[in-house]
Amino acid sequence: MGIVDAALDESHRRGVQVSAVHLRLGALSGVVKDALMFSYEVACQDTTLEGSQLIVEDVPVVVFCPRCQQKRELPSVQLFACPECGTPTMDVRHGKELEVFALETEDEKIQEEKVQEEQVRE
Repeated sequence: MGIVDAALDESHRRGVQVSAVHLRLGALSGVVKDALMFSYEVACQDTTLEGSQLIVEDVPVVVFCPRCQQKRELPSVQLFACPECGTPTMDVRHGKELEVFALETEDEKIQEEKVQEEQVRE
């Protein structure tokens, strides 16, 4: 699984323990979110990522409307037409993503907890 391999490589390279992997998942990526979550957990077994979280940011489909000359978010992937003027378009600008964009490490988690504790004391 590419996501797990990439996170493992980066954690080994930096010498850190990963507590969470942040992923952008587009509505047109061809990946079923529930299946991805399950397979991530299975793929992490017996690795240094075991117990880490996969945090998925859903990315909606955004197209460019040639008539309006604007990017528009589609309310559904059933109809590729501008939601404002109805012009058909296949110029997809967002929604195909399947990318790891951040890793959360144990060191960062500990630092965040310390900041929160200090804020509570104030």
